[in-house]
Amino acid sequence: MKYNFLLGLLALAFSSCQSEENMVKDTMLSYQLYQSSEFDFEGKATFQVLENGDTELLIQLFGEKSNDPYFYTGHLHFGSFDQADAPIAHLLNPIDSRTLESRTVIGKLSDGKELDVESFSKFDGHIKIHLADQGPDYNIILVSGNIGMNDNSREAFNAQNIMLCTPYFPSDSF
Repeated sequence: MKYNFLLGLLALAFSSCQSEENMVKDTMLSYQLYQSSEFDFEGKATFQVLENGDTELLIQLFGEKSNDPYFYTGHLHFGSFDQADAPIAHLLNPIDSRTLESRTVIGKLSDGKELDVESFSKFDGHIKIHLADQGPDYNIILVSGNIGMNDNSREAFNAQNIMLCTPYFPSDSF
């Protein structure tokens, strides 16, 4: 009798662990970022829910790391990567060239909306990571990729169709 009880408890514990793992999977959403210039980088953008309920965007670049501190500029945009005049939805924290990572808590977007991870699956947007935050190197886009409702497949991506970033926001509400 005790043996059956212990087996039942163990089965319950195992099944609850599995459901927690599923919850973590369900609270993450990832997109590929494709090489967009002669610089040999690719990347991944992952939206995830933090314990406090906020949405965080993790940017990971894959390429050569630097030993010197240098930071790449990143933006979350409205529209597809090939859309002209696609406004910036959110400025991302700089990507450190030594770790090739950046984490940004996504609060309100530039249009005043707040989205959760599930909402980002329907978002009309894309991400661009620039070589620099100003000057001629700002026009060099290391990686980019559509997110949300836009086609993020490698087949749909063509670096020659990338439009430069529009340096304005649709509203001043941040």
